[in-house]
Order: sequence, then C-alpha cells, then structure tokens
Amino acid sequence: VPSSSPTSVTPEPTQPERVYDLVFSDEFNAPHRTFEDGKDPRWTALEKNDYTNNAQHYYTEKNAYTDTEGNLVIKTEAADTEVVGFNDVKRKKEKIKKHFKSAMLQSWNKFCFTGGVMEAEMALPGKHNIGGLWPAFWLLGNFARHTYVGSSEHIWPWSSSACSDKSRTAQLISACNRVEHYGLHKGVGRGAPEIDVFEVQPGNIKAGKGEFREMPVGQPFLSSSYQVAPGRVPRPGAGWWPAPGQWYSNLTGGMNTSLNIAFYGSYNHFLDDTDPASQDYWSDAISYNRQLNESHFGKMHRYRVEWDLPDKKGNKENNYTETFGYIRWFLDDEFILEIKGEGLKAAGTGGEISSEPMYMLLNTAISSQWGFPKCPAACPCSAYDCHGGFQETCGFAGGFCDTLNPGAEYKINWVRVYQDKNDPKQKVGCSTTERPTKTFIEAHEEKYMRAGDVHPLKPIRKGGGTCSLTPPTDEIYPESCGGSSHGVCSLKNKLPLCECHEKWTGPHCMNPEGYDDIIWEHRETLGDLGFWGPSFGQGMGIGLVVCVLLGILLAAPVVLKMGRRRMEGYRSVEYEPEV
Repeated sequence: VPSSSPTSVTPEPTQPERVYDLVFSDEFNAPHRTFEDGKDPRWTALEKNDYTNNAQHYYTEKNAYTDTEGNLVIKTEAADTEVVGFNDVKRKKEKIKKHFKSAMLQSWNKFCFTGGVMEAEMALPGKHNIGGLWPAFWLLGNFARHTYVGSSEHIWPWSSSACSDKSRTAQLISACNRVEHYGLHKGVGRGAPEIDVFEVQPGNIKAGKGEFREMPVGQPFLSSSYQVAPGRVPRPGAGWWPAPGQWYSNLTGGMNTSLNIAFYGSYNHFLDDTDPASQDYWSDAISYNRQLNESHFGKMHRYRVEWDLPDKKGNKENNYTETFGYIRWFLDDEFILEIKGEGLKAAGTGGEISSEPMYMLLNTAISSQWGFPKCPAACPCSAYDCHGGFQETCGFAGGFCDTLNPGAEYKINWVRVYQDKNDPKQKVGCSTTERPTKTFIEAHEEKYMRAGDVHPLKPIRKGGGTCSLTPPTDEIYPESCGGSSHGVCSLKNKLPLCECHEKWTGPHCMNPEGYDDIIWEHRETLGDLGFWGPSFGQGMGIGLVVCVLLGILLAAPVVLKMGRRRMEGYRSVEYEPEV
C-alpha cells in the first residue's frame, strides 16, 4: 500500500510498451521519522557491525531519518563504535573499534517484489572528486539478509535451476534436490542474486589513467550490475578486456558507459566447508560503468531499473515461445545498460535472470577496497581513523575526512515500484507460490539475526511510545505522536502513551502503515510436513484423533518451552514504553 503518491503511473516508454500500476511508494514526506527495528512496516535500519568487503564502518539506526525537506537521509560520519568481531585468522572473537558510522535500510522480509520497475530520486553524498564513500541502491534475493553472512553462504548470488555437479555441492538449494523440504519445490534451484541499480565511486582518476587506463570511463562513476552464480570458467582477468566468447553476449551499453573490466566477480570460499574443490564457486558481476559528474553529488537525479522475468511457457502474444527476461538500467531516463537472459543461457552455466522475490537496500559504506587511493609509501594502510595520527590518516584520499565533518548525507526524495498489471508473473511479496521463502527462513532464523535477538524482526508497534500531554507544538514530532493528524497522547495506566490514528503506525505514530495485499503462502498442515496417518474405520479413527489431540495439548507447553529456551537463550520478551 503506497504511503502518499499517485495511484497509477506509466513510466517512460520501454520495449515492449506496457502500462504499470504503482505497487509501492515511500515519499518520505513526514519529518523526524526513524527506522529502528519494530517501528516501520517497510524498512529496517540496521544496528550492526558490517563484516563484509573490508568494511570500515558500523551501521547504526540513528543515522537514518527523514528531514524537514521531505528526504530520507543516510548520514555517514567519523565516529567511533566498539564492537565484538570475529577474527577469521585467529578463529576467535575479539573487541575492535570501528571509526566510522553510517546507515543501511533494508526492506528484507517486509517488502519484496518479483519483476517490474523500481525508480528513485536521490542526491549522492560527499564530493565527486574525493574517493572513499560507497553509496548504493540495490536489490537482493530474500533468502540472503545482507551483513548476516551466515544467511548468504552458498546462497549468494545463485540464480540457476540447472542440476550440475557444481550446483549439487555448491548451491545450498539446488535443482538436484528431489525432496520438498520447507515448502520448496523439487527440481527448482534457489538463491539470492543481486541487482545493483548503482554502486557509486567518487574520485579524481580520469578515464585512460591509472587503474582506468584501458577504460573510457573514469571516476566518478556508477556501476550498474547483475551479480549471479554460477560464474564462468575460464573467465577474463581483472583489468583485461575479454577475448571473443570469454564473457557474456547480449549486453548493450548506452552513452558514456563502458564494460566494467576492473571487476568480473568473486571466488567464493567458506571456512567451514569440508571439500573446497567441489563446494567453492565463482560468481559473476556483469556490470557497466557510467560516467558521472559534479551535479550528481548533492543534486537530485532519477535512477531506474526495469526487470522482466523469464518465462518457459511463453504467452499467447509470442505464440507460447520461451522468453529469457532482461534487466535494463537508466539515469534520468537515459539508457545505461541492458542484460538479456539469452546471453546468460548462451554462456552455458545455468545462470538466468532472477525470478526470486527481491528486497530493496539503501546504504553508504566505507571500504578500503572501494575508491581508496593506492597506498602511499611509508603508510601502513592497516588502520583508518580520521581522528588518528599519520599512520591512521595517510591512507585516505586528500580531503576525505573533511567531507565527513559534520557528516556526508545521502538523500533520497522518494522510492517507487511499478508492476505490469497484465503480467501474472510480476508479484509483490517476499514469499510467493512459485518462490516460497517463509518456512525456510523460519527454520533457519539463527542465520538471519544477531546473537541475543528473539527473532530476526520485531513486530511493528502501533502506538505505545511515551509522549507529552501538553506538547509545545502540534507539528510532526515523536513527543506529539506525529501531531493531531497522526495520533493522540493519552493516559494509560497513569502513563502518557501514543495512540495512532488509522494509516499511521510505529510507537510514536510517525510511520505510514503498509502491508501486502495478497499473502501467497497457504496454511501449513501435517501433510505439508510429510506426515500421513494410517487409515482406520470411522469410529476408531475418531477415537484416535481425540487421543492424539489430547496428547498434543498436554505436550505443547513442554515443547514450546523447550523451543523457546533453545531459540531465545532463556530470555523473556517484554516491550517497555519507549522514551
């Protein structure tokens, strides 16, 4: 359900032309809105260390909020956070200090969609000619929750329903599976592919210079990509143009773009695997870089991705011919890149355009492997801290720390998703009939949450936040329950607490309500668990059912208590009034 936006819009013409319905929008018009777990039905702001990609930052929920100008703000700053991290080399936990704070918003397990058009208007953070920030706008399959690394092992970025020797051992949910565990369909490979609307790298290295000497696009640039497994072998080397037949066909780039030859993908190895030869796998990053300029940093521009699903059966319009889908990228309606599914099929890896329900991510990262300069002489480049001495600051680009004082702001004016109402393949939902995820995630919750969490996501609270019975203003603030249009502050058990009006939710009524119109998964039965009882005569059957039900009722408290202790660490769950 949209928060506040047009009800139906036809985006800029595509081929073939379609009419799209608006299925999601967030206009971010209400100021002082925040996104802590349990507050918002669309987004969750992480409060978590990022272990991925040599991350130098900590994600805090406090650095994501809406301003008074109708924008979502993701703020990145030079500020310390002590965290307990896992040292992969020493194989033990240790206390470390992160010297930067930023924010990531995810719609994981809240809003997902399969196929359609996603568009946003946003202004990039920092300065165009100073490297170090890594703003991104992207989609990820719901089976993987980003930064929760256990959820992505042998899941990211698989998009293949081919049964092969590699997928049998390297893909967690492969097409080789012939048993329907967790409601998954047999013979259907599953995973979490990635569609990057953009990953932006600012800096001052121009095309034809330094690491971009073989490319017509230099810094600053955006990289639009589809990341998919399994990857191609043999494959081009980083920095080299692919030989004929060595990379994907059916790729079309727009003006001011270039195939990204600096990065063709990743080699995926996990420390707990027992047979690396069969379990390791390559993943491919099929990406083009598009030249940016100063105007993209601090000024609003529109970024769009169009995603069409493969269809083995075809339809009446194409004489029931199999189609392979496509992904297209645009900047201010100017074409950037098209990837056709025919090119993935021709590669022979089994990879395909994603049919997975995918969720949205917005974040700014800081990583020593993205946009940082080549390590200067006499600089150790082992620690990065804007408040440190020479050894901690010498590895930054000149002026980088100044861009974070008082903070670099990534601003998003709105995010919208459209779908073709005449295409039944395009759906809203994180767990659909064709691609269920719900039961699998519930059975593996520990992979999707932090230690000490009860569940991966808290339920959304509607009201109950502490407030002022005599607020100084009726404007949209938490202490006024969002103002008279959002809610009211009243006494409950002698405490002033918010009560939300219709269409508003969150502890302080600051967040617009939202929900899926259709819940695709059916009610679970014993038959879904693979249990089928013996057949008896009618009388005996009724007696047996009564006995079984009585036994279940007597045993249920014990079973639930054991399960709760195992999953919750003996913790009780209480929701205190929020200050």
